Amino acid sequence: MKSKSKPLEKFLCEIWKSQKFIKTLTTYDGQLIKVIDAGEENKDLGGPDFKNARIKIGSLTYFGDVEIDSSHSDWKAHGHNLNKRYNKVIFHAVLTPDNRHHYVYSQDGRRIQSVSLDEFIDGNIRKNIQSAIDSDRKKRINKMPCLEINELMSEQEKIDVLFHLGVERFKHKCTRVYERLKEIVYLRQLNIKEPVVRYDLDENFINKKFTAEDFKEQIIWQQLVYEMMFEALGYSKNKDVMLKLAKSIDINFYRHINHHPDPVLAAESILLNVSGLLPDIYQLPDESTSAYLKKITEIWASLKQFYDGRIINKEDWHFFKLRPQNFPTIRIAAAARLIYRLVHQNILHKIITSIEANDDQKKHISVLRNNLIVKGEGFWSTHYTFEKNANIEIKYLLGLSRADEILINVMLPVIYVYFQIFNKKTEAERVYSIFINYTQKSENTLVDEVNEILSLNDANHRSVLYQGMIELFRNYCSKDACLDCSIGKKVFS
Repeated sequence: MKSKSKPLEKFLCEIWKSQKFIKTLTTYDGQLIKVIDAGEENKDLGGPDFKNARIKIGSLTYFGDVEIDSSHSDWKAHGHNLNKRYNKVIFHAVLTPDNRHHYVYSQDGRRIQSVSLDEFIDGNIRKNIQSAIDSDRKKRINKMPCLEINELMSEQEKIDVLFHLGVERFKHKCTRVYERLKEIVYLRQLNIKEPVVRYDLDENFINKKFTAEDFKEQIIWQQLVYEMMFEALGYSKNKDVMLKLAKSIDINFYRHINHHPDPVLAAESILLNVSGLLPDIYQLPDESTSAYLKKITEIWASLKQFYDGRIINKEDWHFFKLRPQNFPTIRIAAAARLIYRLVHQNILHKIITSIEANDDQKKHISVLRNNLIVKGEGFWSTHYTFEKNANIEIKYLLGLSRADEILINVMLPVIYVYFQIFNKKTEAERVYSIFINYTQKSENTLVDEVNEILSLNDANHRSVLYQGMIELFRNYCSKDACLDCSIGKKVFS
């Protein structure tokens, strides 16, 4: 389920799921409410709390979504009345009643029944909330059934398992890198541009024998890193649309700004115009925003004649419940600077050359990190979106934590595959050594929870174990595959 700003709303959702009300639900004017199906909990992106519910109000049965809020006013405060994702809501449940208002309105103008649950739940609201907390906690713990008994394995045994899983995850990433690399080569040879033409890779691709010669062009590697960086910048909520953005604008398109006096600003113009995130010019909050928008609009006017791809729909982007530092606009600003480094400063070549030169891991890590960290500058050092100013200066558009994520999940697998393709085994081993010895600054709630449940001592900061914990949870714990897991096999036998 999406994260709420107030924990109370999360627990109200638990109460809604249980449907344990002390009397029959009714509207303010006495119509009976029968919840035929409470709906499916929305565990994905922003949107209503429950999908596909069936509710009978009076003599009519409605099929659609349910939104739970603390109070009636939250509907507007959270922007649901402006959000198309809430156009299928059929019922708005709140805790705090509002005797003046008994309806809310969707973005398309439809009236939705709003009902306070206050009088329908046990008078001891704290008891109900505590029950919801316990239910939520139990549900979370059940994702790792070995919580109480994994101590039957020693810490070193668990670390060995995680190490193996971390290495497996790294290999999977390398395989994905190689497969996408082959696709890029094949499509370039056929002169097929993504995503204007939809395609299925045929038997010619499947049966094609690729050699190192096929991968010699620098542009192939730049396109690969470009796509993977964008996907990584999107986090879980915007990774798909960020990847769509990268595939919409081929890396070659940025050659059009080679001689622009400000290529970073030009890259921002390209990305923001194609992303569909530009605001209504009549709703700009200040002069600095107007001046910035004017600049990037003028740049795009000179470039759009060369662009024949799609413009992404603004509704495809997710801002809901993201920290401002993670807003798509900030990530796109960081991406523009990474593109400049990738295309104009050739950072990939710099990193490869550094690793080829010697076995100094500290130096390699420094080169990698320095080329991925992006400091705040220009318009995006003082704004989170076009409509939202930052209260304090934004020092980093891409800080150490996210830089480490890109280093581990993108750069090391790509460079490892590069050295493998060109039969540079010593250099490939150096990359692998960086991975298994790396200590990253990233934070991940899932990894922290697994680390705690397994009673490990700060293993969540060593990259290979960090990756191993993700692999453990996603491929075993969340799939109830305990008896396929090395830890489960031992502690449950």
